[in-house]
Amino acid sequence: MHPSWIKEFWYLTGLVFISLIIGWMAGYPLLFVLLGTLGYLGWHIFNLIRLQQWLQAGKKFQPPVSHAAWGEVFNDLYRLQVRNRRRKRKLTRMLNHFQEATSALPDATVVLSTTGEIEWFNDAAQKLLGLRWPDDAGRRIANLVRHPAFIEFLATRDYSRTVELPSPANAGVLLATLIVPYGDEKRLLVARDVTRLHHLEQIRRDFVANVSHELRTPLTVVSGLLETLNDAAEECPPHWVRSLQLMQQQAARMQNIVDDLLMLSRLETGHEASTQSDIAVSDMLQGIVREAHALSGERTHRIQLDADANLWLRGNYDELHSAFSNLVFNAVQYTPADGSIHIRWFSDAQGAHLQVRDTGEGIAPHHLPRLTERFYRVDAGRSRQSGGTGLGLAIVKHVLNRHGAQLHIQSKLGQGSTFRCDFPTTAIVSAPLNRLAN
Repeated sequence: MHPSWIKEFWYLTGLVFISLIIGWMAGYPLLFVLLGTLGYLGWHIFNLIRLQQWLQAGKKFQPPVSHAAWGEVFNDLYRLQVRNRRRKRKLTRMLNHFQEATSALPDATVVLSTTGEIEWFNDAAQKLLGLRWPDDAGRRIANLVRHPAFIEFLATRDYSRTVELPSPANAGVLLATLIVPYGDEKRLLVARDVTRLHHLEQIRRDFVANVSHELRTPLTVVSGLLETLNDAAEECPPHWVRSLQLMQQQAARMQNIVDDLLMLSRLETGHEASTQSDIAVSDMLQGIVREAHALSGERTHRIQLDADANLWLRGNYDELHSAFSNLVFNAVQYTPADGSIHIRWFSDAQGAHLQVRDTGEGIAPHHLPRLTERFYRVDAGRSRQSGGTGLGLAIVKHVLNRHGAQLHIQSKLGQGSTFRCDFPTTAIVSAPLNRLAN
C-alpha cells in the first residue's frame, strides 16, 4: 500500500479515537463519532470539488495544495499532465514537420477514410486535383474526381495498378494515380503529373511508326530487285550468287522487323477498340501448329496440341493469332532438334489459359523480367541466326494487355520454358450451338 494511504488510514483512526474520547466526556460518544466521520467525508467532498475545478480551469493553473492522499493525487495528476503536455507538443511538432514535408511534395497526396471521404491533402492536390481546403474536407473523393476510369478503379479496389486520367483542374495535364492502403483500412491517394513523360513516349512511338513507314517502301523495292537478281543467278558472276543470297536474307529480316514495329505501333497507339469477334481458338491453334511443323522442318520437333474445342474467346482474331503464333514459333526456334513442344488450351475457375511448354535450353532467372522489352535478346547472336526480330514477346504483351490478359513465364536453365497466357472469365464465350452439335 502507498505510504500516503497508510497515513490517511492513521488520520481516520485518530479522528475516530479523538471523537470517541470527546463524546465519552460529553456523554454522547456515538454522536461525536458520527460528526467526526461526517467532517472527514466533507473534507473528501471538498477536495473532489477542488479537483474538478482545477481540471476544468485548464492546464495553465497549478494544482491545489492539500495533504496526505489528496496531496499525492494532486501532485501525480499534475506530473501526468506535464508529461502529456510535453508529449502533445512533440507530436504536434512531428505532425507539423510531416505536413510541411508532404506539402513540399510535387505529387498530389490525399488521405482517404475507409469509406472514401477526404481527411487531408497537400498543396499539390489543390493544384493537380482541384481540391479546396477546408471546403472539400469530409467529402467523398469520387464526387470530386469523376473520371470513369478513376470511379471504376475505386470500385474494383484493385490497388496493384495505376490509372491515368486528365487532371480535373487542367485537362491538358495527365495524371497517373495510385492508391496505397495503410493503417486501419485507410487509403493514401497519390497522383503524379506524367504529362511530359507521356509526351516523350508519344514522340518515341510516332518516331518509330514514321521511320517504319518510311523504310517499308525502299525495303520493298530492294527486296523486289534482289529477288529478280536471284532469279537470274545463272546470268550473274559466280562470286555474286552468295552475296545476293545474303542480301536477300537480310532484306527479308529487315522487312520482318519493320512489319513487327508497325504492328507494335498500332497496338501502342490504338486507343480505339479493336474489332471483336467470337474466336474458335482450337481451330486457330491447329493452323498455327501446321505452320510450326513447316518451320521445324528437318529438326522434327514433337509438337502436341491439347485444346478444348468448345472453349471460345472474345477478342481480335488478327492480334491473338499474332500473339499465339509468336509464342509457338519461339518455342520451335529455341528448342533443339527432336525436342518436344506441348501446347494446351484450357479453362478453370480463374479463366482461360494458353500454355506453351518446350524442352529447350531454358532461360536464366535474371533475363525473365526483361523478356517482353522490345529488341531484348537472351542470346543476341543466336536470335539473329534464327531470324528473330526481338519484338515477338513485346507484341504478345501488348496484345494480351488489350484483351485484359496477362503473360506469365517460367523457365530454368536446361529444363525448358513455359509461357502461359491467362485470360479473364469475362473474355470466355461458349461455342455456337451448331459447333456443339457437330
